[in-house]
Amino acid sequence: MGLRNPLYWLYERRLERELGGYDTPRHVGVILDGNRRWSRSSGHKDVQQGHQAGADKIFDFLHWCDEVGVHVVTLWLLSTDNLMRAREEVEPLLGIIETTVGRLCEEGWNVNPVGALDTLPESTARVMKEAEETTSDGSGLVVNAAVGYGGRREIADAVRSLLYAEAANGTTIEELAQRLDLDDISRHLYTRGQPDPDLLIRTSGEQRLSGFLLWQSAHSEFYFCEVFWPAFRRVDFLRALRSYGARNRRFGS
Repeated sequence: MGLRNPLYWLYERRLERELGGYDTPRHVGVILDGNRRWSRSSGHKDVQQGHQAGADKIFDFLHWCDEVGVHVVTLWLLSTDNLMRAREEVEPLLGIIETTVGRLCEEGWNVNPVGALDTLPESTARVMKEAEETTSDGSGLVVNAAVGYGGRREIADAVRSLLYAEAANGTTIEELAQRLDLDDISRHLYTRGQPDPDLLIRTSGEQRLSGFLLWQSAHSEFYFCEVFWPAFRRVDFLRALRSYGARNRRFGS
């Protein structure tokens, strides 16, 4: 065994001990960034190899989250902007996503589609809906699969859903305007009924949300990691948890 492995193991154990006195986030959101750059940096000519490596990493990550007691994980797999890319890139990526969602179901995770399914090809939308139906009775970790997701679109969809619901109940616009509050909109978000994310992680060194969970992240803690998503390790996850746990969370300020 080389020198690196035992040192890595010792470092993991040290991080685990440091986490002993810290709170664990209930909900972790992840922007899985850097798949294409990982491909290029690793010498792969086809960016789909990066997307596949990123998809494979998801399952390691979910097991790490389950081990520490996270209840909900939101994975941003495909944005509405990504759908505008060249067809020869988007179609293989959608295939990888469909296979990944199927595997999530097979491994027993509770899959919840998060996104505007009407923006997706019929086959992808069907896979997402079937995943929700077949895993809805599970009691374990909830995995929000954000596909065709955009934060602004989510808020617009929530307001639209709210207006339709109120109209069906005979509520006028004037009556709704007089009593509308934040909870009314929250009840129509894609993540309704779930706790807002405590911790948001973005890999690849980019330090922006790019529209991810805009409404829900008002009081989230952010952790930006330099490593590309396919190369994300358990120690990187433990570092994110350590950073989260060491912060003094002051909601509303």
